[in-house]
Amino acid sequence: MLSDKELMELIEKVVKETGNMSESKLAEVAAKVSEKVGSDIEDGELKDIGKINIKDQLLVDNPEDRDEYMKLKQRTSARLGIGRAGTRFKTDVLLRFRADHAAAQDAVFNDVPKEFLDEIGLFEVTTQCESRDQYITRPDLGRKISDEGIKIINEKCKKNPKVQIIVSDGLSSTAIEANAKNILPALENGLKGYGIDTGTTFFVKYGRVGAGDHVAELANAEVVCILIGERPGLTTAESMSAYITYKAYVGIPESKRTVVSNIHRDGTPSAEAGAHIATLIKKILDAKASGQDLKL
Repeated sequence: MLSDKELMELIEKVVKETGNMSESKLAEVAAKVSEKVGSDIEDGELKDIGKINIKDQLLVDNPEDRDEYMKLKQRTSARLGIGRAGTRFKTDVLLRFRADHAAAQDAVFNDVPKEFLDEIGLFEVTTQCESRDQYITRPDLGRKISDEGIKIINEKCKKNPKVQIIVSDGLSSTAIEANAKNILPALENGLKGYGIDTGTTFFVKYGRVGAGDHVAELANAEVVCILIGERPGLTTAESMSAYITYKAYVGIPESKRTVVSNIHRDGTPSAEAGAHIATLIKKILDAKASGQDLKL
């Protein structure tokens, strides 16, 4: 952070290049700039603008009814009340946009750390995709487990479970890191409470939703539930969904799936979602149907 002296020297230099300014006006500008710079510093470092709750930001100058505007913002994470400088976005708005875009890119292109998987007790298998770039360009390969992965599943996984749970990065590794720790215990304990037998939970790297169908065939599971990172947007990069399918097989129609989406801190919290999914799986098993065939 610049000292007051350094800040004054910088402002004086700019003023000399752009025009004259009285000493009192110069001091006033310096104070305002110093206050702004200081507000963006935390423990000697710049604040992470992406961590600011967009629902608490109102960047419109002199709104007619600030309280009502803030109430409206609490109902959505959409970019309401951002204001403009002429025809352009304000600096804070543009920086937040770029930060959220960067977070979305990181979610897609970063891998879930092995240390995280070890921490939550999941072993890893991969699909037939050999890289992140291939995963993005070849969705078909993300629906099939690799030969090595099949071998691992056959060696480590329980056979013929009522429910097979899978976790997959999908299009957001960030969603897995943000939600897996809470959703898995809630889901597994919920199923246990219903007396429902579960298989061996594991992680699928480079997985599409259809990878769950292949796993269901390999484990001969009655129901498969794949918890997968969803395509990130500028609102959140942490959204996870659960795709639940009864008697899944490779090539099953998408209409046969029951989906719980928007699992994240500003949507359905992960622990709450886990409990809800357990109840939903119980209904699916009772009805022996999922997707459009399930009447709730």
